[in-house]
Amino acid sequence: MRSLSVVVAALWAGAVTAMPTSDSSTSSLTARKPPKPVTLPNKFKWTSTGPLIGPKDDDRQLAGIKDPTIVEINGTYHVFASTAKAEGYNLLYLNFTSFDSANSAPFFYLDQSPLGTGYRAAPEVFYFAPHKLWYLIYQNGNAAYSTNPDIGNPAGWTAPKTFYAARPKTVDDNIGAGYWVDMWVICDAADCHLFSSDDNGHLYRSQTKVADFPAGMSEPVIALADPDRYKLFEASCVYAVKGGKGKQKYLLLVEAIGSDDQRYFRSWTSDRIGGAWTPLADTEENPFARANNVGFEGAEGAWTKSISHGEVIRTLTDQTLTIDVSEPLRFLYQGLDPARDEGEYNALPWRLALITQQNEVGSGPGCSKRA
Repeated sequence: MRSLSVVVAALWAGAVTAMPTSDSSTSSLTARKPPKPVTLPNKFKWTSTGPLIGPKDDDRQLAGIKDPTIVEINGTYHVFASTAKAEGYNLLYLNFTSFDSANSAPFFYLDQSPLGTGYRAAPEVFYFAPHKLWYLIYQNGNAAYSTNPDIGNPAGWTAPKTFYAARPKTVDDNIGAGYWVDMWVICDAADCHLFSSDDNGHLYRSQTKVADFPAGMSEPVIALADPDRYKLFEASCVYAVKGGKGKQKYLLLVEAIGSDDQRYFRSWTSDRIGGAWTPLADTEENPFARANNVGFEGAEGAWTKSISHGEVIRTLTDQTLTIDVSEPLRFLYQGLDPARDEGEYNALPWRLALITQQNEVGSGPGCSKRA
């Protein structure tokens, strides 16, 4: 049997450089122009591909691929996701330059790295510029992280460390029969914030100084709550909006379970990561992303009724998690064939697919329909 180092070298030779490059294409004339105002639409419309990424026919015998996090660097997409089967969860990595070839990209199972075996799920990846390191945030029964100087070297992730010694008291006091899940980190100029959910209608937020990160996370506060646990369930994402002003500086997405038992995303905006959140598109009738505002391409048609755990494709990859809404948003998500939505949750056959924003012309700056 070939050694792990040989296999890793063969699979990932020629991977992209660790550090993201900045966009230096702006001309001096453009730089002198005042930025155009950015306005997020209050209605969204999307088109979806069919399933793009699913389990390999290998000895892992996975049931599903779930919970993707994605960044694009110099034309290469880097994806981390959960591997799911009845026996439990871990993580994988793949990269590709075209979604047409995404399913043929080789998987690297991260339990082959120092990140290790055992329960790891729901990753988020970003580049923390002050440390010149990539951070992978995930759950392992706690809020965990690993680091790596090179996102293209999946064998380079460190062993897990946690933000807390144990589950915080605020979570214990509010979680009820839920689960503490789906950790998400975003930083502003002063602080790094850690969001998490409890499947019981609460969105938590902790914070620490950028200079102290990843140490020093505070006791969580409840950032958002809903008496109906299904309306504020899990899978939160928070982004800075490039050029956003006032209450549209930050965008929050949270997954909900609808009256039809299908997953979808609600959205809010705020002027501060730690501020009050104002509803944007947050109902079943007017969601951020749900089966009723998604059209499906290809021969399979509407292959899923759930638009579930995923994230916006980021090309600005640092700890501010800034997204550029001057172009239509693209969101990599997990979907599920409704005919196979039965049995043990961990063994459901989730697949990854892509939705692309298709708002009507005139719905706001940065939201014109893509040709």
